[in-house]
Amino acid sequence: MTIYDFTVTGANGHDIPLSDYKGKVLLIANTASKCGFTPQYEGLQELYDQYGKDDFTVLAFPCNQFANQEPGTNEEIQNFCKINYGVTFPVMSKIDVNGDNAHPLFQYLKEQAPGAVGKAIKWNFTKFLIDAEGRVYKRYAPSTPPDKLTGDIEKLLAKIPAAAQ
Repeated sequence: MTIYDFTVTGANGHDIPLSDYKGKVLLIANTASKCGFTPQYEGLQELYDQYGKDDFTVLAFPCNQFANQEPGTNEEIQNFCKINYGVTFPVMSKIDVNGDNAHPLFQYLKEQAPGAVGKAIKWNFTKFLIDAEGRVYKRYAPSTPPDKLTGDIEKLLAKIPAAAQ
């Protein structure tokens, strides 16, 4: 099983099979608009700008499970991200990442890369780096700024065969 076996919902309500991203390095994060880590949207956009042409993308999954820091509708979240941080990478429909209603993708991600103190997502902006074969490479804490991921992203991009790029 890989992340390509999952389907997510875009902010517009349409299903998006993650197999659409086959062959790309992905950075998946649960996000929120009213969090101390919200400025990381800027860093995520910088990664997308820097590596997006090189078979890389960021996928953001808004989540309201941590101190109600993502109370908006999908439309409000999209507008917030574009207006405040110039986000052009995909921001999906709002989901749960923990508990009985956790999205199956995040259940899988947590299983593949448990955190330092257990599997549960502890806060907004937990990040998962996925290799071009759809396997979880590494999990990063919310406090890890996006610019600290460049070395790992470059290492995974270097492993993509030139013919695939």
